[in-house]
Amino acid sequence: MADQIINLGAEFWNIRGSFRLGGIINIGTQCSLIQLPSGRFIFLDSYALTGDVRKKVMALTNDGQDIEAVLNVHPFHTVHCAQMAEDFPQATFYGSERHPKQVPEVQWADDLVESDAVAQRYPELEFSLPKGIHYISPNEKIHSGSLLVFHPASQSLHVDDTFMSPPTKLLKAVLPELMLHPMTKKALKDEPNAGKQYCNWATELAHEWRDTRNFCAAHSGLVKFEAGGFKRALLTAVDKARPKLENP
Repeated sequence: MADQIINLGAEFWNIRGSFRLGGIINIGTQCSLIQLPSGRFIFLDSYALTGDVRKKVMALTNDGQDIEAVLNVHPFHTVHCAQMAEDFPQATFYGSERHPKQVPEVQWADDLVESDAVAQRYPELEFSLPKGIHYISPNEKIHSGSLLVFHPASQSLHVDDTFMSPPTKLLKAVLPELMLHPMTKKALKDEPNAGKQYCNWATELAHEWRDTRNFCAAHSGLVKFEAGGFKRALLTAVDKARPKLENP
């Protein structure tokens, strides 16, 4: 499957890329490009751009010179960070506490990507960190936690792993349009009511970001919702998972 750059309107582009699990199964990955009111650009997540997608990005961004920052919103998505920093050396790179440990060759900003400082720097975006689950799990195999980013102007939600859609057309025919990450229960913090905290957070998010039309998920593609569709889909997913998450 070739990489794609998809214009979702209001200066938001979602880039669909490749990521092979074990070097064999392509589960896909993503980054998103946003033009700010200033005319400059930021990326959500890192991805090594190649071919036609790279040409289009470079054409949009003055050969990359107008890239202001890269916001790496998933602590465990680190594979492409070094290449991205090489491609856009003038950009400020924001990440979690885990990013500098995994990719020390990148010059990381002091402000963490999930910090209030970054949120205030980019008022065009809305950010949400899941409650009740680990953002950086002590178990390296659990990747349910990520910083979610909503771009109201384009009604686009960029999310890595935390929420998913069925990855294939065949599964889409038999599964809901939106699911919680399958490792969510194992990602719960060891504290009272962690499952309830998570479910309540996701429920509130469904209402707050009910205008979402473009659901950009890392490993399961792009889903376009009709008005009200995202809210219904997320509430359905939470209601289905709540008994399992709230009970030890």
